[in-house]
Amino acid sequence: MTIDWVNFTPWSALLGGALIGLAVSLFALVNGRIAGISGLLGSLLQKKGEGRGEKALFLLGVLVAPLVWWLFAGRPVVQFQTDWVGLLVAGLLVGLGTRYAAGCTSGHGVCGLARLSPRSLVATLCFMCAGFAVVFVSRHLAGV
Repeated sequence: MTIDWVNFTPWSALLGGALIGLAVSLFALVNGRIAGISGLLGSLLQKKGEGRGEKALFLLGVLVAPLVWWLFAGRPVVQFQTDWVGLLVAGLLVGLGTRYAAGCTSGHGVCGLARLSPRSLVATLCFMCAGFAVVFVSRHLAGV
């Protein structure tokens, strides 16, 4: 493995991680809720529920933040190494895994681990190991 030192950007990654931590911390302090994206999105799709406005604003911020970043840092080059069918299957599998794990990377990996939740530790280990296995199989065994 080699590192692409020309495109290695640790400071923007550090800033992004700090902003994510700040956002989910503020969301928990102000609202008393975990900022799990799949849970927030799922609750918005239900007909009734409290705090819909704040949840919608938080999710809007998640969508708008990259657009604001592009204004200052420029748009990154995005490359997909699969076709639309592969992206569709991947998206469906991620959604299915999110339902089975009762949360996603933001809920378990960011918020749950910060709260030292054993359930979130197990969930995070499971989806990280599954991701490692899929990459290994697709890159080294299937040659995709």
